[in-house]
Amino acid sequence: AAARMWNRCYIMINLTNIIINSIEGTDVTGLSQEEKNAINAEARFFRAFAYNTLATLYGAVPLITEALSGPKTDFVRAPLDQVNALIIEDLLYASQNLPHIDEVKSNTAGRMFARANKFMAMHLLGEVYLRTDQPVQAEEQLSAVINSGAFQLVKARYGVKANQKGDLFSDMFVYGNQRRGQGNTEAIWVMEQENPATVVGGITDNPQQRRVWGAAYHNVPGMVLADSLGGRALGRLRLSNWVLYGLYQSGDMRNSENNIRRRYYYNNPTSPNFGKPVPYTGADTAFNITPHTTKWYQFDPNDTFGYAMIKDFILMRLGETYLLLAEAQFKQGKLQEAADNINKLRERAYPNYPQEGQVLTSDITLDFILDERARELIGEENRRMTLMRTKTLVERANRLNANNAVNPITGLTNQHFLLLPIPLREIQLNKDAVLEQNPGY
Repeated sequence: AAARMWNRCYIMINLTNIIINSIEGTDVTGLSQEEKNAINAEARFFRAFAYNTLATLYGAVPLITEALSGPKTDFVRAPLDQVNALIIEDLLYASQNLPHIDEVKSNTAGRMFARANKFMAMHLLGEVYLRTDQPVQAEEQLSAVINSGAFQLVKARYGVKANQKGDLFSDMFVYGNQRRGQGNTEAIWVMEQENPATVVGGITDNPQQRRVWGAAYHNVPGMVLADSLGGRALGRLRLSNWVLYGLYQSGDMRNSENNIRRRYYYNNPTSPNFGKPVPYTGADTAFNITPHTTKWYQFDPNDTFGYAMIKDFILMRLGETYLLLAEAQFKQGKLQEAADNINKLRERAYPNYPQEGQVLTSDITLDFILDERARELIGEENRRMTLMRTKTLVERANRLNANNAVNPITGLTNQHFLLLPIPLREIQLNKDAVLEQNPGY
């Protein structure tokens, strides 16, 4: 995983450098300066996105701002401050030169292309400022996203299954509801997927989120594949005991049966147990009927095996912006403001708010904010990156997974795990300079 992330990020960096170097060159004709700036801004956003991923996962990394035209074997790690400075410079440029989300091109169906907009840059910049311990600047960027008027928290049923079983939170993750053009008013960045049978290049390398996050219920005798159960999955990721039994308070919609499935019923009409609950017994509870988030449900009747996944990825939404803003305010000691912003999500999540779910200033700690991120963003955020960014991975992973009966965490014993190792292959190929390894590896 460490090698693949390194590889993918530097491929993106080199591709964006080609665009940036070319558009900033003197031989570009036929484009206005405004058009050049917009192209430059989109490339700089993705370069910053890649470098922020690298800085979060590895710390100091080689800094490359010129496109490579051939092999290079003398990379050295740049100081982290220099890497962060480039990320911030790119995102400031992007936020000033990318279009408003409503000005991004749409196709004839009125759906937004997954192209960069200024609010994506501002949201990411807020996160970068938090990672670099600049909470005042983070608050400024995140508040600007929230106060732009471009986004609203989803607070009512909507979309293709609005009249079916569900709730206003689960509606956001229904296939056909995720994009801004489909009614998702809090979507800032959605990576759109299309069926590769009808759209060439509609997906990339058959994404696996549905198969990973869902349960392999179809392995249980008396169970068959069903749209209402999310299609075919494998149960490769399982929610921890802490999430299932300790994270949510009573009344939290985000823990409803529409959002975390905990119960199964035999659904094969030919089974003698048809309609009866499936009991939790034996090894089946770990893979086949394990409780799971429903956010990745998606069923294609033309691909019941479910190798491909054509569901969109919600990469940024307003719910997270509020949580990042609360974190920035907490770091400044603005506990009331932080509580107020978390309560925006609590008001949405608790039908009986404020009698249930209201957060007080005395509740606000970094741990509480990270707990709330799990409640709101389970299955969406890259949790490891969040915990590495906040330097809480080792402590929280050990403390909150101590009672996991299946696959308990072992070996995560040292703070050096707050960074990934520099891939050995990269060190070995770099024959003309020393690419230093992270301490502890």
